[in-house]
Amino acid sequence: MCGNNMSVPLLTNAVTVSGTEKETAVKVNHYCSTPAACDVCGSIGRQKLLKAEDELNGLKYRAVGNKNLIQNVHDPRLGRSHGWTETLTEIQPPYVKFICPHAPAIPVTLNKNAIMPAWFDLMGLSHDSPEDEAGIKKAAENIKAIIEHEAKNGIPPHRIILGGFSQGGALSLYTALTCQHQLAGVVALSCWLPLHKSFPSAFSGHKYLPILQCHGEMDFMIPLGFGDMTSKKIQSIVDPQMVSFKSYAGLPHSSSPQEMADVKEFIEKYLPRI
Repeated sequence: MCGNNMSVPLLTNAVTVSGTEKETAVKVNHYCSTPAACDVCGSIGRQKLLKAEDELNGLKYRAVGNKNLIQNVHDPRLGRSHGWTETLTEIQPPYVKFICPHAPAIPVTLNKNAIMPAWFDLMGLSHDSPEDEAGIKKAAENIKAIIEHEAKNGIPPHRIILGGFSQGGALSLYTALTCQHQLAGVVALSCWLPLHKSFPSAFSGHKYLPILQCHGEMDFMIPLGFGDMTSKKIQSIVDPQMVSFKSYAGLPHSSSPQEMADVKEFIEKYLPRI
């Protein structure tokens, strides 16, 4: 299995950006298509659909021993990962490898069952909307398969950061909190914690998991309040000192240079050169 991407479905069509130096870390990013839109999340109206593509994107970071790897996992509506890939390479340490998996195309209830790239189905965007429990757990297992694959190829889990935007960020949070391994950290952009009612019972027990949450104050698709509630929930699960929640004035459901600078600082702190 070692070195065989065929055994890990998400790696088959993933975009990989190698480091310019000896790789000792991995970053996995979950995104949809571009940093500015997310079709799945904004499935009501053409304008929201365009935004949805960017918002479902996700990020995932991993670092190991003498290898650096960054994995980017794209969200359903982000069939094209190039926009996020270009953004991420601007903050890529030379010793870290980026991996950007693509979300599969599935029917999305919120978009009238339209087939689009998505990590799991979305029934609604309110805090009490029903959730696709089976789909969320399946997606998380697929991400965990990437973690195991990288571990077998020399990058231990404690050198891996998971991250994502919107649905991708949600998947990153759930995966990291339920993973049997202690990861290097999580970057959660403009998202929420899926299946939040299953915690803390679903928690793997790694209380010192570093988490960076970022959210735009003008995000009307995934309101800032969702991010705030998610932060409070997470701080009741892991050590509160390990959680950093940053908000950005005037930022909608998208990204910004300041946010990316904060992400870069987080990566360099928890995936240091070795």
